[in-house]
Amino acid sequence: MRLENKVAIITGSARGMGRVFARRFAEEGAKLTVCDVLDCSPVAEEIEAIGGEVLALKTDVTSEKDTAEMAQKTADRFGRIDILVNNAAIIGSIENKDFKKPVEELTAADWDRILAVNVKGVFLCSKAVIPYMKKQGGGKILNIASTVAFSGLPHFLHYSASKGSVVTMTRGLATALGEFNINVNAVAPGLIMTEAMQATYSQEFFQQLVENGQLIHKSVQPGDVASAVVFLASDEADKITGQTLAVNAGEYLH
Repeated sequence: MRLENKVAIITGSARGMGRVFARRFAEEGAKLTVCDVLDCSPVAEEIEAIGGEVLALKTDVTSEKDTAEMAQKTADRFGRIDILVNNAAIIGSIENKDFKKPVEELTAADWDRILAVNVKGVFLCSKAVIPYMKKQGGGKILNIASTVAFSGLPHFLHYSASKGSVVTMTRGLATALGEFNINVNAVAPGLIMTEAMQATYSQEFFQQLVENGQLIHKSVQPGDVASAVVFLASDEADKITGQTLAVNAGEYLH
């Protein structure tokens, strides 16, 4: 198993890709902290059912107090923190499914909400685990970005800007932390039919995007992204840092 006895924190793991990541990490032997503003007990139960060790926490990644407690409780439970997966992100509000807005209709509140979770959250979670990783002699931080960081996306300026910031922060963190044997990389998924995409596009339109906008005419699945994240979290990627791996079936060449 590629992550045997590694201790990993995965944010935004109550549903979607984060839940898939958590399951895959457990299958690869990692001990897990799953955390989200939503209830993580269902995914924790799934992990326990396959024999995994897991701690479920309710964590608001925009809160410095919550993220500090996330790191502390993980270290108290498992003794160390080897991996952080900064997956928590939003494309709109959890309650409001009307995500698409032209630039002139975006409000300051819309902008602040997205960047608070998608950018500030990555910063706070990383800040929280770094002291533990330094003390133990190393670790891995994985940030989930998006292909829109490179291509942009109409009606989603705030989301595109936030994911561009994640890519830049990945490089900055890698530069700052390399001397402490802490690797920092990002994975940039392409088109995936997540809950947010289902609320925004029809299945027919999504399939047209796959067939006309990708070099490989197969839709990217959460499991494909999980494979990339596991690789970068594993010992196989010890000499890789500051990079962004696009998993997008050739939607955008980076």
